[in-house]
Amino acid sequence: MNAVIVAVVVMLVLSLLRVNVVLALVAGAIVGGLTGGLSLVETIDSFTNGLGKGATIALSYALLGGFAVAISKTGIPQLLVSAMLRIVKKDGETDRAGLGKVLIVLLLLTMAIFSQNLIPIHIAFIPLLVPPILHVLNLLKIDRRLIASVLTFGLTAPYILLPYGYGFIFHEILAIQINAAGLSIDMADIPKAMALPVLGLLLGLLVAIFISYRKPREYIDRKTTVTEEIVVIKKRNIYFTIAALVGTLVVQIPSQSMIAGAVTGIGILYITGALKWKEADGLLNEGMRMMAFVGFVMISANGFAAVLQDTGHIVSLVEHSSAMLGDNKGVAALIMLFVGLIVTMGIGSSFATIPIIASIFVPLSMAFGFSTMAIITLVGTAAALGDAGSPASDSTLGPTAGLDVDGQHNHIWDTCVPTFMHYNIPLILFGWITVMLFG
Repeated sequence: MNAVIVAVVVMLVLSLLRVNVVLALVAGAIVGGLTGGLSLVETIDSFTNGLGKGATIALSYALLGGFAVAISKTGIPQLLVSAMLRIVKKDGETDRAGLGKVLIVLLLLTMAIFSQNLIPIHIAFIPLLVPPILHVLNLLKIDRRLIASVLTFGLTAPYILLPYGYGFIFHEILAIQINAAGLSIDMADIPKAMALPVLGLLLGLLVAIFISYRKPREYIDRKTTVTEEIVVIKKRNIYFTIAALVGTLVVQIPSQSMIAGAVTGIGILYITGALKWKEADGLLNEGMRMMAFVGFVMISANGFAAVLQDTGHIVSLVEHSSAMLGDNKGVAALIMLFVGLIVTMGIGSSFATIPIIASIFVPLSMAFGFSTMAIITLVGTAAALGDAGSPASDSTLGPTAGLDVDGQHNHIWDTCVPTFMHYNIPLILFGWITVMLFG
């Protein structure tokens, strides 16, 4: 039995049974390591050694969470919620629910898209914007699975298609790793290769909006620390907050460091007096608590990935799959995409899985006679599958962190299952169609 399949199945089954995702990742890694021939001590050592690779990401998210909470204290989210309530309510009645729902969906979708390409703050905007508008979501009876689907689309589709911000990093890694695997490609070809797969994601989003989650869903309107506190809004603080956001971008973009960007933004808020120095410790702790779950899962996912790589069964999984392919390019492409799905669902990061996928898929695809564009599509689509639907992906963890602050949104059933259904399935289908068209 292949250790990769066993580990991923154990992790997914435990997650679906509502076992904490961190525990599910640890259990999956141990079972996978033992299945792959590692001893218990070797498995634990491998898992432990892999944890360090996720430390930078975890610290980045913790600081971004602190930055988001700091910004929330300036009153910007309160202004946003007030504006939404004015649109939704008239004479105390919610008679413009349809307009309010459209506004919220468009706002969150736009912010999610901008967070990848135009304003590369990734998921940091979610704890800033989502918790304060939960009251509005409850008022409009909006299904939070819809919001999770909207956010995940905005966090994935833009960087897969557009070579800007995080998209540039994704495309650059993709080009470098494919070239390193023995196939010379032009980075400018990646958007063309990924256009149809992203169209599949768009269709999945439209299905989620207009079919799957269009019906109202009731939630208890619980008070949270974000909604309870009334913030005194000062115009000067709004200006300083904008300066902090600009400063964050100015530092983060050239340095490619979310840590440096977050520290810069927090520093500007305190130096300008937009926030008081005596509040620093409490604010950072609050933000770190908000993003702690995301950080722990990302750290655990790196340990999980290290165990799978040390078993050597990722390579054997592809080799055994290729032995069953014969000469049928259509079946070969489909099986490679499913193998990519298994690998990336466990690791949860499209960026981290590209080196693994490219080193195996590129020579295999070249042996089957696939064109350059088809190979780019195969590798890019297989890697992207890890971000939509995986319990260990920041693109699913981020929405959950914002939507579950009142304890009414389950990470697996309300975020991962909906995003898997609406994005991973069409991504495989449209990715396969694209490979067949390119030949």
